[in-house]
Amino acid sequence: MSPLPEPIDRPSPNHDARPDGVPIDMLVLHYTGMKSGTEAIERLCDPAAKVSSHYVVEEDGRIFALVPETRRAWHAGVSWWRGHVGLNDRSIGIEIVNPGHEWGYRGFSEAQVAAVIALCRTILARHPIPPRNVVAHSDIAPSRKQDPGELFPWARLAAAGIGLWPGEAPAAVDEVPPIAPGEEGDGVRALRATLRRIGYQLAPVGPADAAFATVVTAFQRHWAPHRADGVADGRTRWAAGRVAAMAEGRIRGP
Repeated sequence: MSPLPEPIDRPSPNHDARPDGVPIDMLVLHYTGMKSGTEAIERLCDPAAKVSSHYVVEEDGRIFALVPETRRAWHAGVSWWRGHVGLNDRSIGIEIVNPGHEWGYRGFSEAQVAAVIALCRTILARHPIPPRNVVAHSDIAPSRKQDPGELFPWARLAAAGIGLWPGEAPAAVDEVPPIAPGEEGDGVRALRATLRRIGYQLAPVGPADAAFATVVTAFQRHWAPHRADGVADGRTRWAAGRVAAMAEGRIRGP
């Protein structure tokens, strides 16, 4: 494993006190979604913007420390995971420099990924954050956010002990027909229940409607990146079952 680069202090004024008695038990990864890292850091440090994160990881692997971990940074916005809301209260946020889907989404550099892994490992050593609570911004706000997106190497993080990864799906699952838009029945009910077990906010009943597809897309961006279109094919459904079982401690990852 690469050593942690020494973080560069770049204090942001955008933070406040965490609520008493709320643990730090979530790690949320974002992409910056701006044209450059410099532009993103300036915004995260602008009092008028009222946004921030604890850390920013540049494409060259430099790490900027903006907000102390003991303080509440303003990165998650309106958010929900495993029954909790307002996830700034209980999370640490890392912004990873990438122009995002709006400005030319691209893969993450080797230096950047190595720095993210090293940073996450040190954070997890300091705080009781379970693997099921290492999430994407898109997981906790699927109707608003896409980051860090389907190109982010979640499998590499899981191999380093950061978060969960379902592994490689068996070829047979590709024969399972996808859930059609508007479909109802046992398959839709089962996938809804599985996604809720993982942590997503989703109604327990209903057809495969737009809200269902939005959450499926968020799941795919993180755990089934062979597609990110909200179509629940066999591979997506298999991966969801695996992630739910790992989140509950019933099976181990690959």
